[in-house]
Amino acid sequence: MKNPYINSTQTVNKINDDGSTTTTTTTVRTTGAPSAFDKSINSAFKDFVPENFNAAHFIKGALIGGAAAYILSNEKAQQALFSAIVKGSNLLQAGFEELKERFEDVKAEIESQK
Repeated sequence: MKNPYINSTQTVNKINDDGSTTTTTTTVRTTGAPSAFDKSINSAFKDFVPENFNAAHFIKGALIGGAAAYILSNEKAQQALFSAIVKGSNLLQAGFEELKERFEDVKAEIESQK
């Protein structure tokens, strides 16, 4: 069984200004080179899915979708996520303030040397 949407061939006919037709055929590749993890998952499922179906991408998508559904539906998970985001942004903000302070110190040192 072959999936028609993965690595499919597309043919486009274009009518030129002089009335002639130009046909262009391209192969659309929707997947890159699989990693070792992807290869192992795909080989484990090779008897159950079509040969050009990427089971690893499907499983990754299902896990990401499940995590998103969990976070969107669980209030405690949302609070934990948002508190982690706030803590991370506070750390970034403190880091930027430190960089600004160092920049001003160097700037003042250069000014004093003039």
